[in-house]
Amino acid sequence: MAHHTTGTTVAPTGRPARAALAAFAGAALVATAVSVVSFSTATPARAAGLSPFDIAGRGATVPFVEQEAENAAHTGTKIGPTRYYGQLPSEASGREAVTLDAVGEYVEFTLTAPANAVTFRYSLPDSAAGTGRDASIDLRANGSLVKAVPVTSRYGWYYGGYPFNNNPGDTNPHHFYDETRAMFGTTYPAGAKIRLQVSSTAQSPTFTIDLADFELVGGSIAKPAGVLDVVTDFGADPSGATDSTAKFQAAVDAGKAQGKTVWIPAGTFTLWDHVVVDGVTLRGAGPWYSVLGGRHPTDRKRAAGIYGKYVPGGGYTGEVRPHEAGGPSRNVTLRDFAIIGDIRERIDDDQVNAMGGAMTDSVVDNVWMQHTKVGAWMDGPMDNFTIRNSRILDQTADGVNFHWGVTNSTVTNTFVRNTGDDALAMWAQSVPNVNNSFTRNTIGVTVLANHLVSYGGRDIKITDNVTADSVTNGGGIHVANRYPGVQGATAVKGTWTIARNTLIRNGNSDYNWNFGVGAIWFSALNEAIQGATVNVTDTDILDSSYAALHWIEGQSSGINLSNVRIDGAGTYALQVQAPSQVSFAGVRATGIAQSNPMHNCVGSGFQISQGAGNSGWYTATPYCGPWPTPQWGNGPTTPPTGTPTTPPPTTTPPTTTPPTTPPPTTPPPTTPPPTGGNLAQGRPVTASSTSQNYVAGNAVDGNPASYWESANGAFPQTLTVDLGATVSTDRVVLKLPAGWETRAQTLAVAGSADGSAYSTLVSSAGYTFNPATGNAVSIALPAGSRRFLRLTFTGNTGWPAGQLSEFEVYGGTPPTTPPPTTTPPPTTPPPAGNLALGRPVSETSHADVYGGGNAVDGNANTYWESANNAFPQSLTVDLGAARSVSRVVLKLPPATAWQTRTQTVAVLGSTDGSSYTTLKPSAGYAFNPASGNTVTVTFPAATQRYVRVTVTGNTAWPAGQLSEFEVHSA
Repeated sequence: MAHHTTGTTVAPTGRPARAALAAFAGAALVATAVSVVSFSTATPARAAGLSPFDIAGRGATVPFVEQEAENAAHTGTKIGPTRYYGQLPSEASGREAVTLDAVGEYVEFTLTAPANAVTFRYSLPDSAAGTGRDASIDLRANGSLVKAVPVTSRYGWYYGGYPFNNNPGDTNPHHFYDETRAMFGTTYPAGAKIRLQVSSTAQSPTFTIDLADFELVGGSIAKPAGVLDVVTDFGADPSGATDSTAKFQAAVDAGKAQGKTVWIPAGTFTLWDHVVVDGVTLRGAGPWYSVLGGRHPTDRKRAAGIYGKYVPGGGYTGEVRPHEAGGPSRNVTLRDFAIIGDIRERIDDDQVNAMGGAMTDSVVDNVWMQHTKVGAWMDGPMDNFTIRNSRILDQTADGVNFHWGVTNSTVTNTFVRNTGDDALAMWAQSVPNVNNSFTRNTIGVTVLANHLVSYGGRDIKITDNVTADSVTNGGGIHVANRYPGVQGATAVKGTWTIARNTLIRNGNSDYNWNFGVGAIWFSALNEAIQGATVNVTDTDILDSSYAALHWIEGQSSGINLSNVRIDGAGTYALQVQAPSQVSFAGVRATGIAQSNPMHNCVGSGFQISQGAGNSGWYTATPYCGPWPTPQWGNGPTTPPTGTPTTPPPTTTPPTTTPPTTPPPTTPPPTTPPPTGGNLAQGRPVTASSTSQNYVAGNAVDGNPASYWESANGAFPQTLTVDLGATVSTDRVVLKLPAGWETRAQTLAVAGSADGSAYSTLVSSAGYTFNPATGNAVSIALPAGSRRFLRLTFTGNTGWPAGQLSEFEVYGGTPPTTPPPTTTPPPTTPPPAGNLALGRPVSETSHADVYGGGNAVDGNANTYWESANNAFPQSLTVDLGAARSVSRVVLKLPPATAWQTRTQTVAVLGSTDGSSYTTLKPSAGYAFNPASGNTVTVTFPAATQRYVRVTVTGNTAWPAGQLSEFEVHSA
């Protein structure tokens, strides 16, 4: 999701990809031709899968007929299918396309209906400077030249990490494709041959054709009587040679004052700035005829766009000029024209969207939005806003985002393709979004993030949509308590209706997480999803790239799945990474790549209630282990038929189902706890009480930013974790969010083998949580084995409640006690292994959710990442006492998706946390997945309490990165 409101820091969407880039991407496409094989004749190949237009009764009704290049006659080379981020076919519709690299090569489409216009999707290589290249390709009909159509790569090719740049020397090229349109000048009948043919390779060595949309465009709309004309009445320039912003502004102001419609005749109009509308209808001769575009030649943050007025104190916090103030605008109608911009980069603070501001009781109808940053980023509060019958193409960021208190608003019957971020999004930052809907839309390739998403919101509806081909860092439909300001009243609330949607090739790999994202996924990162009802019904999830259904980042409940067809999944039917309570009825899964259809490492924390009609996805013994390589192509090649509206009877559900209520005090072991690292993460947890939405599950979700809070003013309070089996434990680490002020909590630790009889392990004492030392407390336990651990809180100097963001449990090392804040630390013998495990850690910075604590949690699959493009960066661990140290072991996630890289690192030490000496001078160290992505740095033994690594370079990503920072005595 893009961020477009200055003055607020927002984490980027998802995580930056880190995978090695394979064929058809990277420098090979920047300035040189792709090596392809030419064929003298061509037989259309079968597509990689379904088209979004194969689905009857769902999605948008569009005025064109789409044909895939790989299914047409061609003399080029078919590329794909592949779904790996950074590969040219992965961003093609259906994950296949055709590359032409020689004069005379062509793709030839046969019309199935009369047409007089075409929009085709293509890719050219970038230029060596990253500014793109211009070329042309011949459009031919029945063998005769119609025209040479200009094509360009100036609107594609982004690099590096979020929010991306235009530097080909950076990593991770993506956003390869663009679209252009042309009218034929005449109508060709069904059966006519329409060819895109290379006439020269001097301007571009290759032309990759993805698809063509053929359309019978009607004549221009006649000018109505009684309107104000921007040309004849106000002097706007229909040739586009001069800036017409002031003329348009005068026209819409007069239209409001006189109660008249403002007319945009056929023409191409240049706007160097927004036109601000209020209480007026702005209407054109049709989106193929009345076109607005342009950008200020020197002030590049100003560009063509139609905006409502900003609301004081609302979602937009940047500069507001006098004529933009006093929103929301009301009673605005925008219809029958196009905004085709000139935005070639992504700068999130720039207001260079096709539409923006706030509009209440307003409608956008039949508007074409292309080559802007966002189609429509609407900053509320605002109410009753509709976008319908429109096209949103080739955006550098979102297609639409309803941001900050948008209510009773909708996007319907709209076609969206090739957005650089969420296609259709709602973000309830700080003020609730209520009763909004995305209905009957068709969404093609989404390069980054999700097709359909609502970050928080109450009574949200996502219905009757078709989505296809998500590329990275997101899925098809996302329900989430994520992103700033989504918590409490703005979180997921009320009743959500997610019904009659079809998802095709949705979900993808997040190479920062090192696992796939599901086609439909739920995240409770900021706080638990609870108290809401989320109904997912009558839905088809087809040919998912990874899992079909996915739970992650915090506890969720109230999710009901009914009559859901899962047909093809690259990994699992269900991917469970967070405790959740979910009901299933009529959920049928086939074509699952893995023999075990469920990945679940939270055990009984995932509570299933089964109704009738389920099949193919349930197992009493789910898999928990390394992520498998996805296997694609398991989905259908013909559209589903006979989608029922009630669950059909299929197989009888298992006779033994997981509990729908918390387990009894002596449940049998489920999945065993991990043998190393934090034993409590993702385990079942209970609390004596909770305050608002700060539930117990937040303390075991691995996210130090979410937290449990007990009822206020009601000590004592308890928090109890079930480790799943009796295991040796020797230490608990308790955390609060990093930015909280210093406080002392009085607590005791007790243990139990059966969950009934508890014995005191550590008597009640006060423990200081100090942000200067990571707001973390480590408490040593007496040697022994236990299954249940309980904390009892009797006081808190900072708030009248028990509070914890993380309740971590460790075993296998002798105890260490952190120093009190006013006396020297104990000098107990050091543990024999990793001295840094679970210790307080500080950082110069971190990106997104990748905090320094991930580097000392014992889990090589979580990691710290510093702010990007801001070397030097450092990570410092407090060992709790001065220790003899002579070796650090640095790790990155072991998965091969993390390609080889060299980080330039120095090691420093300190006895007091203030004065540091160099233990190992700065040098380059290669992290190679072939050798476990592990580096060992040795140095002469020295006695230090604080050990710091300083990173000044990284050949694969412009940031410091570590999944584990281990410190050893020898």
